[in-house]
Amino acid sequence: MDFGLKDRSVLVTAASKGIGKATALGFLREGARVTICARDAVTLEAARDELIGAGGGQVFALQADVTEPEQLAALVEAANAAHGQVEVLVNNAGGPPPGDHSSITDAQWAQSFELTLQSAVRLTNLVLPEMQKVGWGRVINISSYSVKQPLDNMMLSNSLRLAVLGWAKTLANEVADSGVLVNTVCPGWTDTDRVSGMLQQRSAASCATIESLRKSIEAKIPLGRVASAEEIANVVVFLASNAASYMTGTAIAVDGGAAQVV
Repeated sequence: MDFGLKDRSVLVTAASKGIGKATALGFLREGARVTICARDAVTLEAARDELIGAGGGQVFALQADVTEPEQLAALVEAANAAHGQVEVLVNNAGGPPPGDHSSITDAQWAQSFELTLQSAVRLTNLVLPEMQKVGWGRVINISSYSVKQPLDNMMLSNSLRLAVLGWAKTLANEVADSGVLVNTVCPGWTDTDRVSGMLQQRSAASCATIESLRKSIEAKIPLGRVASAEEIANVVVFLASNAASYMTGTAIAVDGGAAQVV
């Protein structure tokens, strides 16, 4: 099937590793022109070289922190100059830190708000007018299946990712008649550095080994394993494609069946 993404200009944030990098590679393999960003310049440069080697095509990389409005504006301007006006935006960012209600400070709430919600809102505002002008565009948010099944000790993520979901659904309705589609992908447990770090933290705080913690998680997933980053990326690429032309305002759990609420 031709997804109709050849030569489309795609911007994927937080794409130096994990789901973001896998998503960038998925678009490259469809012939898109891809811009990536990340906070760490060294990791970003390595990711760019790896993506070009694995997927070929055109990759432009720019160091940027998605919590900094000026850097976002510079990122979009550079992406437009490199590959033409952004036609597909993938809003991705590292997740908020774990913690329960009593342990989270006001500063952590504010920082997580900027990271999780405001980064998506600001980036979308920068690319949306041109998408509406030409009558075609895709905004895809990477969230978490916690919007359907809240996770223990993840107060910030459980709360703020739901805010993204509400914003995205409302925006989808507002811009549907202009040819812009807005959807959200909600990964479950995925084999990424972030998940590895979480397991290390849990292991350090308990007597359990990382392997036993992982097996405990997988036992609660009907498919019996965590996802690969590529499996999440495949859904993102599909939502950007012409094959998903009648899908907007959705929140799709890619979680191996783990969420109990659908």
